[in-house]
Amino acid sequence: MKITIIPGDGIGREVVKQAVKVLDRIADKYKCNFEFEEALLGGAAIDATGNPIPEETIHKCKSSDAVILGAVGGPKWDNQPGHLRPEKGLLALRKELGVFANLRPAILFPQLKSASTLKDEVLGDGLDIMIVRELIGGAYFGEKKRINIEDGQRAYDTIDYCTNDIKRIAKKSFEVARKRGKKITLVDKANVLETSRLWREIVTNMSEDYKDVEVNYMYVDNAAMQLIRNPKQFDVILTENMFGDILSDEASMLTGSLGMLPSASVGEGNIGLYEPIHGSAPDIAGQDKANPIGTIMSTAMMLRYSFDMEDAAKDIENAVSKVMDKGYRTGDIMENGMEIVGTEEMGALIAAEI
Repeated sequence: MKITIIPGDGIGREVVKQAVKVLDRIADKYKCNFEFEEALLGGAAIDATGNPIPEETIHKCKSSDAVILGAVGGPKWDNQPGHLRPEKGLLALRKELGVFANLRPAILFPQLKSASTLKDEVLGDGLDIMIVRELIGGAYFGEKKRINIEDGQRAYDTIDYCTNDIKRIAKKSFEVARKRGKKITLVDKANVLETSRLWREIVTNMSEDYKDVEVNYMYVDNAAMQLIRNPKQFDVILTENMFGDILSDEASMLTGSLGMLPSASVGEGNIGLYEPIHGSAPDIAGQDKANPIGTIMSTAMMLRYSFDMEDAAKDIENAVSKVMDKGYRTGDIMENGMEIVGTEEMGALIAAEI
């Protein structure tokens, strides 16, 4: 199984190294072989080639079975023009791979319940929400323009979705919901946006083919409030690109730390893109402080969705839970009475539990 490794920027190289460490252990246990090849993306690619996504990176990724990404971006490249920013490379990679569905689980480990900002009575026995975010459409990919006008400038970004864009992501969310709690909440702004009204029409029509799945609808502003007020009401949240970007970060903080959470970006093809949802954290890069669990859990998602290795995926998830049970914590999730460890040691501890 050929995997392209993209460390990216900041803490990316440190956390990806731990994912590889865990995969090496999985390879030993399951008598399989992972072939790793490294590629440049984001700021590191700009520094090396002047381009946030070199052609060589695109070729390597398209020639692989899956891609693991650390993180991209950082203040070093903040003054780059829009087409040369690190994030532009990430958006282009998603487009090149055709990964239109971003699966972002927000799972609260019971060992970290006290790290959440929510009260015990709101959390209950924990959280397990899956956000299915459309990834390569909407305002982020629609037409953008800035023009001079008499008293300054005018800028606009276009939210653009067609029927097939919505059908394929809705199909993916129905499939995910059938494997979970069989409930989908479509989050939109149908009282204002024409694109949202199209989303509602299509999802409503498609629901006739998935009568075993409950479908309800919620405006994005209410959804943002309900995630704080009563998050346990949600199972699968389906939404467009920009709303999903915002809500998935909000949901992640209910679980205690951005460093804990993975994501999978998948499409109709076989190549998935797997990355933690945290940023490049340049302020702690190279200091052995980063939490690698989000990247390691993304690797579990890779085994599940790209390689159909469900038992191996569960081995990783169980190993993370066991390390939590033993009281080991990185700095971002540190609590009284626990033992603080660095990036390297956390990766080694998880690998040892497999």
